[in-house]
Amino acid sequence: AMALPGDLWAELPAERRIFCSVLLFSWAVYLWEAFLAHRQRRVYRTTTHVPQELGQIMDSETFEKSRLYQLDKSTFSFWSGLYSEVEGTMILLCGGIPFLWKLSGQISGRAGFGPEYEIVQSLVFLLLATLFSAVTGLPWSLYNTFVIEEKHGFNQQTLGFFFKDAIKKFVVTQCILLPVTSLLLYIIKIGGDYFFIYAWLFTLVVSLVLVTIYADYIAPLFDKFIPLPEGELKQQIETMAKSIDFPLTKVYVVEGSKRSSHSNAYFYGFFKNKRIVLFDTLLEDYSALNKEPAEGEDGENEETKSKTKNKKQGCKNEEVLAVLGHELGHWKLGHTVKNIIISQMNSFLCFFLFAVLIGQKELFAAFGFYDTQPTLIGLMIIFQFIFSPYNEVLSFCLTVLSRRFEFQADAFAKELGKAKDLYSALIKLNKDNLGFPVSDWIFSMWHYSHPPLLERLQALKDAKHE
Repeated sequence: AMALPGDLWAELPAERRIFCSVLLFSWAVYLWEAFLAHRQRRVYRTTTHVPQELGQIMDSETFEKSRLYQLDKSTFSFWSGLYSEVEGTMILLCGGIPFLWKLSGQISGRAGFGPEYEIVQSLVFLLLATLFSAVTGLPWSLYNTFVIEEKHGFNQQTLGFFFKDAIKKFVVTQCILLPVTSLLLYIIKIGGDYFFIYAWLFTLVVSLVLVTIYADYIAPLFDKFIPLPEGELKQQIETMAKSIDFPLTKVYVVEGSKRSSHSNAYFYGFFKNKRIVLFDTLLEDYSALNKEPAEGEDGENEETKSKTKNKKQGCKNEEVLAVLGHELGHWKLGHTVKNIIISQMNSFLCFFLFAVLIGQKELFAAFGFYDTQPTLIGLMIIFQFIFSPYNEVLSFCLTVLSRRFEFQADAFAKELGKAKDLYSALIKLNKDNLGFPVSDWIFSMWHYSHPPLLERLQALKDAKHE
């Protein structure tokens, strides 16, 4: 009698079943994502005229521009996604992880650290792995920046600036990643039965420290932050912050326009020490794209290609305040704290499950580690591969929650009397960033952490007429 697939599967050793399941799940996720992206591309291809309900919001020229931009982005992400899925599969099938581990052992051995120095070998492994992904990701990043973003008028970087930035990013990442990882591995090694609690507490402290120092010490390595000059906008921001008891200490403008003409705003800091950061591209008065270069100025700033061909960009002061009203709504309604709590509960659960699974030799054997069970490899296998179904579900739930939070923050701005200004700001930002306002419902449900533009405008409109 012929063996059924189920019987064959049952006869496979546990490590083969684990390996095949990981691979199959990875491709299932990839195909699902590709199916969604295909549906969305169909929307970009077929929606060539401004839909009736968008008539007031978008002119046909902007609509066409954003359609072509999103179509290019979607095609690009199809090819880059396919590449990374194939690359990941080849690495697993060809034993790339054990090979790199062995190579790390040889390198650290040459430096005089034998196999008993597992942490040193782990750091060499991490360095090589991140170097590999930086190098293989480089052509994609270059194409995205200098072909797609360039073609649609967003890229503001020169090639020199791009490479300087990439090297700086790599170095800064290593300076954080390597010490943090070595401490984490050390804690797991010496933590005894309850190591998962100490490991979780350590990562909690690290994430809080990073959030605290990021904007003051890390972000300024890449962009210039200047205090928002005294004036009407600053006063209005301070008044609004005071009215909702937001403990504001400083307002900065960041020169985002050196990289890209996409715009943004955020706040950071703990307890009574909050700062607000506005991208210069968000502010009509500060956007480099709205300024004609002064005579003799073009030579001094070769890092940025001043592109004055863009139409006027950014928001008026009232609209900037409305956008901030929305951001402060996230704070006032406790969204920031809720997100931290959710991520820490998730982190604790993952470390707990890791502690349960780390003893399973089959997990290591599945990925080619028959004689050794290095802690770092265990973290990688369990967090990245074994938890991937859980991570997919969690990420979808967080997307749904995030959309809810966005509506609530809009409603908060509305209560501050900013409905009309937020309405026009959302339209302007959508236009400046060439967002495409029509989306396939499944794609939107799965991917959009912010509700589609029309839904947000509809919710604000109900208030505007009140």
